[in-house]
Amino acid sequence: MKYSNHISFILDGEIVKINFSESGIKPTTTLLHYLRSLPGHKSVKEGCGEGDCGACTVVLGELKNDKIEYRAYDSCLIFLPSVHGKQIITAENIGNSENLHPVQQALYDHDGSQCGFCTPGFVMSMFALYKQEIKPEKEEICNSLAGNLCRCTGYRPIVDAAEFSVQNRTEDHFCKCEDRIVSLIKSIDAENTIEILTNNQKYLIPFSKQEALLLRKKYPNALLISGSTDVALRVTKKHELLPEIIDLSNIKELNYFKSKGDKLFVGSNYCLEDLRNSSKDVLPALSNMLNVFGSRQIRNRACLGGNIGSASPIGDTIPVLMAYDAELVLENVTEKRTVKLRDFITGYRQTQCKSDELITEIIIPFPSKDRIIKSYKISKRKDLDISTVSACYTLKLKDNKVDDISIFYGGMSAWTKCATKTEAALKGKEWSRENVEAAMKLLAEDYKPISDARSGEKARNIMAANLLLKFWAESGRSA
Repeated sequence: MKYSNHISFILDGEIVKINFSESGIKPTTTLLHYLRSLPGHKSVKEGCGEGDCGACTVVLGELKNDKIEYRAYDSCLIFLPSVHGKQIITAENIGNSENLHPVQQALYDHDGSQCGFCTPGFVMSMFALYKQEIKPEKEEICNSLAGNLCRCTGYRPIVDAAEFSVQNRTEDHFCKCEDRIVSLIKSIDAENTIEILTNNQKYLIPFSKQEALLLRKKYPNALLISGSTDVALRVTKKHELLPEIIDLSNIKELNYFKSKGDKLFVGSNYCLEDLRNSSKDVLPALSNMLNVFGSRQIRNRACLGGNIGSASPIGDTIPVLMAYDAELVLENVTEKRTVKLRDFITGYRQTQCKSDELITEIIIPFPSKDRIIKSYKISKRKDLDISTVSACYTLKLKDNKVDDISIFYGGMSAWTKCATKTEAALKGKEWSRENVEAAMKLLAEDYKPISDARSGEKARNIMAANLLLKFWAESGRSA
């Protein structure tokens, strides 16, 4: 295994190399703080420092099939080494007062800016949308802007500006210089493992699954990241020193979505935004949950394996995947094994994953056509909010009687698990409001939720019961 001790990326149209041992920059420095340390990129603002406001939004260009794919990200959640081999684009790069980019011109023409603090972030989200090959509907335009917070302008003129810009696309200067940028990206080494060593931190970036497994064996206590949308908060909010990190974000072998027979196979590095779009027709309950998962900037970065591996009691994908009866492939250097997700999580943020293993694949059986599957999420706001309670149900009826039912809740216990007593009370019974309301009372025996900043125990019990009733009302109910 060969090692490289520096990272390289494209900024302002040129390759930038950083040697962390010589520069004094910490490997857990965020992209936001790095950019703000430069004289020409002050448009990137720090608002919340946790991916909620979008003031720090940048666009990263990454090579895909010999073309550059542009996506918006929250730079406050990205550790600087993760941008190795990518193009970094800020508002200064797309235009200025003398030569506005079409999205900047549209925002100006539609009166989409007042105080201006949030404007560069909106511009970058609009730019990423502008660089897509499709013309999005208004719903998707709003979805793409959901991660950007405006406190004074109001969203109508901003949405109008975004809508106008994507409907009137013209060739911009990025199109004209793309071939040169592609050549620069290809010249950056993306094969040899990067090993960044400083006085008190070790940051490792493998580029293949086998390299990652070898590093996992060698450094069993290292923190695993891919999107870092959760782990970065330990640095930005808690100011922790993370001594050992293995960054899996550059392993293309783990980034896929494919079907074979009656099952779907998803690589653990597959990002949640791609999963949202890919699952729309085949796993609608999962896609619907991802519609209200974070923001596009976060979903572009967060991966499915990370959301599962965190074993969060409020991880939005976990109840849905459990309802779909998903399985996980766990691998180490010498072997692999398959574990049902329903059995994988053993306690609060505890899993069956061993210290030398990685989650490499998620296997999701296609549900039979006679099953009704629906997911729900309750949070204080619709977009970009953590669940107070989430749920996913699967139901199979036979002559209007419950032949089979699965009930999974997030936010109701220390980890996501099924409502065994409630399920048992419904199986074999008529799918009627009377029987559902009787079973709703048993949820308080299946779960003992806590009271915290998001809600109280009593309120959570009421929410969980009402969601079950809602599922009955939307799933071929009997009077």
